[in-house]
Amino acid sequence: MHVNRGEVLCLLGDNGAGKSTLIKTLSGVYAPTEGEILMNGKPVRFQSPRDALDRGIATVHQTLALIPLMSIMRNFFMGREPLKFVLGHMDIRKANRIARRELRNIGIDVRDPSEAVGKLSGGERQCVAIARAVYFGARVLILDEPTSALGVHQTATVLRYIKTVRDKGLSVIFITHNVHHALTVGDRFTVLNRGRTIGTWRSDQITLPELEKAMAGGRALQELSRELGRTV
Repeated sequence: MHVNRGEVLCLLGDNGAGKSTLIKTLSGVYAPTEGEILMNGKPVRFQSPRDALDRGIATVHQTLALIPLMSIMRNFFMGREPLKFVLGHMDIRKANRIARRELRNIGIDVRDPSEAVGKLSGGERQCVAIARAVYFGARVLILDEPTSALGVHQTATVLRYIKTVRDKGLSVIFITHNVHHALTVGDRFTVLNRGRTIGTWRSDQITLPELEKAMAGGRALQELSRELGRTV
């Protein structure tokens, strides 16, 4: 499996296919038992998630790692707060300015970055987490089921921003089991089944029905469609 710069690689598979384990390996949570990870053609081995992050691999998990009762600005800079050089205190004014600017760049107009991040919609919170990773220098952005619990409008917000990030030249690995979402933004698609790669296709090489068949649930969906007499 590989992902190029300025590309969205969609990683698909049913529950238990191995998507989460693979992503935890790429992000430094697990050490690979075999094989190797290459960045710019050179082998790397991560000792921790911080090590992977320092090398430019940022992961946005389903849980987002946001604290709802804390402000948007505090969540944006959590662990990386800008400090005033003389006193060593957090530069609140600078942090508010940067957070407001970065979120405006992705279409989220935050009037007051000091308001609780929990007041934002689910899609907006996803975008905050993604914008944070991009601002702090991510070169490879791993998104773990970012649209799984979102409504239609919120999903559109996230998918639109994924395209924006790709157009900035970042490499995006988009983990999902929703074929429709994958086809909306994906450049290439890799399907996993029980820890093995079924295949990889470009967007012009595969259709929605074919991608569903490649996934673990494809056969089950076909049987259900025949049983119900309609497309599932």
